[in-house]
Amino acid sequence: MGLDQRPLSTLHDKASYEVADFEVPTGREEEWRFTPLRRLRGLHNGTAEAVGKVIVEVDAAPEVTIETVGRDDARLGKAYVPADRVSAQAWASFAEATVVTVPKEAVASGPTILRLRGEDASAAAYGHTTVILEPFAEATVVLSHRGSATYADNVEFVVGDGARLSVISLQDWADDTVHVSHQHARLGRDARFVSHNVTLGGDLVRIAPSVSYDQPGGDAELYGVYFADGGQHLEHRLLVDHTVPNCRSRVDYRGALQGRDAHAIWIGDVIIRAEAEGTDTYELNRNLVLTDGTRVDSVPNLEILTGEVAGAGHASASGRLDDEHLFYLQARGISYDEARRMVVRGFLGQLIQRIEVDEVREKVSEAIEAELDRGARGR
Repeated sequence: MGLDQRPLSTLHDKASYEVADFEVPTGREEEWRFTPLRRLRGLHNGTAEAVGKVIVEVDAAPEVTIETVGRDDARLGKAYVPADRVSAQAWASFAEATVVTVPKEAVASGPTILRLRGEDASAAAYGHTTVILEPFAEATVVLSHRGSATYADNVEFVVGDGARLSVISLQDWADDTVHVSHQHARLGRDARFVSHNVTLGGDLVRIAPSVSYDQPGGDAELYGVYFADGGQHLEHRLLVDHTVPNCRSRVDYRGALQGRDAHAIWIGDVIIRAEAEGTDTYELNRNLVLTDGTRVDSVPNLEILTGEVAGAGHASASGRLDDEHLFYLQARGISYDEARRMVVRGFLGQLIQRIEVDEVREKVSEAIEAELDRGARGR
């Protein structure tokens, strides 16, 4: 195995559709060391039988085709091969999949919204979604997760040559939910992919977005907003794998934490392989700690195997509210609580404003306000 094909230091060195090809994680593995396995309810070790259900309701744009298919549909699994045991378990366990297709050169006149709703967290459910944009198509897709569930799924985004896809994934689960998801985008020549992951609800939520490139000219932007309350475990693990020349990627994830034992994890892996000359990439993670008793783990990883890059960098910062900022606002007659809100709004709002669907953007803003209300009452 040569370094130009598979970097030795990357964690993403195994991919298989077979559950047995992955050992049951113990928590000592690098890719699982931040995840409290006892809270996964068996999604990682094969004991979570597929007896639950997450209901999928779709509101599609007129130009978009929606299908519910069996697991033997040839379009499934073409863009993504599971990279860990939970992902492989989800692949082996789902009964039906949702396929979203945007025809060649079609421009969707509105967003296509998939509403995934769980009704019972005591039984596990597994799912699969494939979104296909044929060449030069344009669309916006919203994945809205609500209710109570124990759920693992894989989501594939196949973005054809010259196509444009914007995805908004909202994790606004009930407090008892466990959700583990892999979201993979495969980009064609000159394709553009924009992803927004907003994670607010749930007991344990672990989202793994990833991007790969088939041809030169691909452009990916991955944004994320999360707000962890006391006891919540919110984990985002990203991979951008640059394998072809002259592609671009940008990553910007921001989170806020409040309450005892609130835990946020962000892992950002960017690989620039030897053949990916001309790559332009940058990844950033920032966390705002609002109270004592929280924990943040932020690990940016940048692996460069060629000296011919257009640009590459990463940054991570986690800290408390700036006392000088608060003092400045309070000195102008603004109360402490309102000053605190203004700082958090400005910190997260820069990314929230990028969400192009008005309804979703307003819901996220309202949810952040509700989180701040909860924090104010808890002090």
